Amino acid sequence: MIQPQMPETKHWSFRRDVENLGWLTINTPGPVNTLSREAIMELEALVTRFEELAQSDELVGVILLSGKDSGFIAGADVSEFDAMSDFSVLPEALKRTHALFARIEALKIPVVAGIHGFCLGGGLELALACHYRIAVNDDKTRIGFPEVGLGLFPGFGGTGRSIRQAGPVDAMQIMLTGRMLKAGAARGLNLVDKLVRHRDMLAWEARKAVLQKRKSSEAGFAKKIMAVGMLREYVANKMRDETKKKARREHYPAPYALIDLFEKHGNDWKAMIRGEVDGFVPLMGGDTATNLRRVFFASEALKKQGTKGAKFARVHVIGAGVMGGDIAAWCALRGMSVTLQDLDMERIKPALDRGKKLFKKRLKKKHEVDAAVLRLEADPTGKGVARADVIIEAVVEKLEVKQAIFGGLEDKLKPGAILATNTSSIELERIAEKLKAPERLIGLHFFNPVAQLPLVEVIRSTFNTDAEIGKGAAFALAIGKSPVVVKSAPGFLVNRVLMPYMLGAVQRVEAGESKELLDAAAVAFGMPMGPIELMDTVGLDVGKSVATELGHQVPIESRFATLVSEGKLGRKTGEGFYKWVDGKAQKGETPPHADLAGLGRELVKPLVDMTEVVVADGVVANAGLADIGVIMGTGFAPFLGGPLQARKDGKA
Repeated sequence: MIQPQMPETKHWSFRRDVENLGWLTINTPGPVNTLSREAIMELEALVTRFEELAQSDELVGVILLSGKDSGFIAGADVSEFDAMSDFSVLPEALKRTHALFARIEALKIPVVAGIHGFCLGGGLELALACHYRIAVNDDKTRIGFPEVGLGLFPGFGGTGRSIRQAGPVDAMQIMLTGRMLKAGAARGLNLVDKLVRHRDMLAWEARKAVLQKRKSSEAGFAKKIMAVGMLREYVANKMRDETKKKARREHYPAPYALIDLFEKHGNDWKAMIRGEVDGFVPLMGGDTATNLRRVFFASEALKKQGTKGAKFARVHVIGAGVMGGDIAAWCALRGMSVTLQDLDMERIKPALDRGKKLFKKRLKKKHEVDAAVLRLEADPTGKGVARADVIIEAVVEKLEVKQAIFGGLEDKLKPGAILATNTSSIELERIAEKLKAPERLIGLHFFNPVAQLPLVEVIRSTFNTDAEIGKGAAFALAIGKSPVVVKSAPGFLVNRVLMPYMLGAVQRVEAGESKELLDAAAVAFGMPMGPIELMDTVGLDVGKSVATELGHQVPIESRFATLVSEGKLGRKTGEGFYKWVDGKAQKGETPPHADLAGLGRELVKPLVDMTEVVVADGVVANAGLADIGVIMGTGFAPFLGGPLQARKDGKA
């Protein structure tokens, strides 16, 4: 049949079939679909044509699909955010997009979205403006609003429409946490109307939905009532209380701005959408969102490292202590077959038990947990070395022990296998000096707790080639970690900058200052935990060893040295500077202080100073890598953009 005259588009394609069904496909330049300003303007022109065709009964419905294997739409184009933060541009752009999505919703013909893979942010907002949503029920489908991670909240009408569909409590939780939902969970919350098993079923189900004129139903009265009258104020206050436990308003204003918007308009989803502009615009141009965008782009750049096409199936970890055991469990969680070696089963079993707890927490389904447990195998004799693609040593921080281990491994490795140490401070050249092929040994330095901190320092010695470092970075990416390449030097990046910070705080405690006050001050500055709690978390024995390796003196008569000698090593032994119960530090009252954040800046200054030194020494390639490495390895306040960015902005 003759196709209707449609506008020229770069991001969309459209065809009309013999049943007068319209098939709209998004396929923007790049690996994932995003809603750029140009894509939205093209969609405006297309919707104008849809309105005309619907009016003349030449179009019975529109089916929106993605042309990319990666998914539906990953959100708005973040690369445009800096330019869009201009107050003279952004309000009008938001209102224009609101009007466009309202026009889609107002079309007299059905508009059905077929979702596979990622449907996030602006992509979900567009899907919610459609009349009906079908999603593929597989593990690749992820649906949600990640905007809070960029210091924002949904700005294309997603606030009101998600509340209309899921009800106020569930919708607000999704937006406040940035949690990505699987297809089944999204269906349970009424964000999706129908599930199919395979992507190739989307078109057929969408066709039926259009011909049957299906339309999504709104949330029921029992959910909507939570936004009515005094209940809404109560719900808003509960949300603020929960948010305060995770983030301070002055650090991360977006969730609080969203709660304020809900408290004002949460009983009227259309008013909620209209109110987005006033709340969203100041956030976009604010320091927090600007710095979180820097962090986003830096972390995305890390994903482009590594040897392309490198494959890893088997990992062998030597050392079943806290770090080694947790590295092994993490690799098993990420799908690797792992053998874990130590002197005997008595030393390995606690690591296996911790691994099972991790699997139960992260995987939920019993068959997935069971499969992960089977992938993590005790190996006291080290038979897994010869089969492993990656061998990671994670034993005590003693040079002679590490040298002895690697000396016994070298002739057992299969060709191309990665040989790595998890050393936290010892220079690789010293560990590798007795190897026949010292260029094979790289550093893969993980951080405690392994399951939470995303950074792996890929340590390069003077012996290493680009190929070995590339494989190391590729492995880190394969297990879902972010690799930062650092030069072999005492302490590398993270421990070198952390140690002056932690030891400085320890010295203040030794001099009589309150550990609770110092920790509270660091948190007020923006750190995820204070330096004393961090020292306990890292382990006082590890802290003392790294401090000594870096040339810091730990006086024999100090409380720090006494605790180590008594075996009170922090969280892992139940007592260090704090007593620990169920993994939590037992803290006393925090003494009052006139300027907690100011005290926090004072505490953090040695860390910032040392970061400048590390960059000047060439341990990392540039200041941006130092910032993202310190954020990922220490939790340094992301809203400040990293230590060097914070100093540049006069905030550290």
